[in-house]
Amino acid sequence: MSLKILAIDDSRTIREMLRMCLARAGFDVHTAEDGVAGLDCLDAVDPDVVITDINMPRLDGFGVITAIRENAERTALPILVLTTESAQDLKQRARESGVTGWVVKPFDDVKLIAAIRRIAST
Repeated sequence: MSLKILAIDDSRTIREMLRMCLARAGFDVHTAEDGVAGLDCLDAVDPDVVITDINMPRLDGFGVITAIRENAERTALPILVLTTESAQDLKQRARESGVTGWVVKPFDDVKLIAAIRRIAST
């Protein structure tokens, strides 16, 4: 059974790159264009891993992480941040919010897939 991934990013290019990369690796990939859309489809997708950008309109990645962690049924859902940000204070804030991992864009396909498999098995 393939892992279901929900990738949330406001960049259409990044969403398509994620879709192609992760589908080739055998994942079932669903995408959303921002945090609001991502949370709207969360129950329907029921992902094994969520990948979220930080800087997005309507609801940023921190809002997504907080909303997911506030749901008692999703406290253990692996969340991977995929962003251009690399500041330590943002990484610390993400850890405190309950993020599972952090990957800086541009991403390396092999490393991203390895990170997803690693966090999905914990």
